[in-house]
Amino acid sequence: MAEVRALVLTGFGLNCDWETAHILTLAGARAERGHLNQLICGAKTLRDYHIFVIGGGFSWADDHGAGVILAMRLKHRLRDEILTFVENGGLVLGICNGFQVLVNTGLLPGFEPGRLSRQVALIDNDCGRFRDQWVHCVFEASSPCVFTRGLTAMDLPVRHGEGKFFAEPGILDRLERNRQVVVRYAFADGRPAGGAFPENPNGSLHDIAGICDATGRIFGLMPHPEAFHHWTNHPDWTWEKERYRRAGLPFPEEGAGLRLFRNAVDYVREQGAR
Repeated sequence: MAEVRALVLTGFGLNCDWETAHILTLAGARAERGHLNQLICGAKTLRDYHIFVIGGGFSWADDHGAGVILAMRLKHRLRDEILTFVENGGLVLGICNGFQVLVNTGLLPGFEPGRLSRQVALIDNDCGRFRDQWVHCVFEASSPCVFTRGLTAMDLPVRHGEGKFFAEPGILDRLERNRQVVVRYAFADGRPAGGAFPENPNGSLHDIAGICDATGRIFGLMPHPEAFHHWTNHPDWTWEKERYRRAGLPFPEEGAGLRLFRNAVDYVREQGAR
């Protein structure tokens, strides 16, 4: 079985790298944490990996806007390396602050591959404050996103102050038309949140919680799948435990977020890990 290698970015305020590396390991990858400066100086290079993850946190304390400074560092110091990585079939995942970074670089929505132009934004939550809560997410079956193949819905935590997905009407229409909207905020029964708070925790247009590029290999989302790596991460796990006990069913052990990372690892193997 081919080894799938994943690099999780660290440094300058990113703070979800350990959890992200852990869940990638659970999913079957050989995960490493790498500081931004290691990439810039060449101590590590993306060509040695199949999956590149920019996780959550507060890079540069979100100064000048969430993810802006890190995005500029990547865009101006590692542009060619990142674009080559993507062209060669690599997977890129941005979670929360990482999603903000991907839209600020222009890697998402990536309407024109190779052209890093910002076309969407993640701005201040409509509620005017930081939100730390669990949300119900539904996945678009028609999306080309390789990370979400076979997924329909799951609960995931959010923790952000700038998570409102915003774009001009023409860009939103193009995202919908291209099936690049991957995940949306929803009510517990799966109905679209329709902007209702707190189901939609930030006021995102079209209830958008995550998008991908046209290839489905670059994916960004505000909820944190790495924070649901074990079923006891969920706030209702004790209730769920009793429900399973009464039904005579075994406890699931795994958290739902693991499925997203396992999809990525499986995809790399299917393509033939180099």
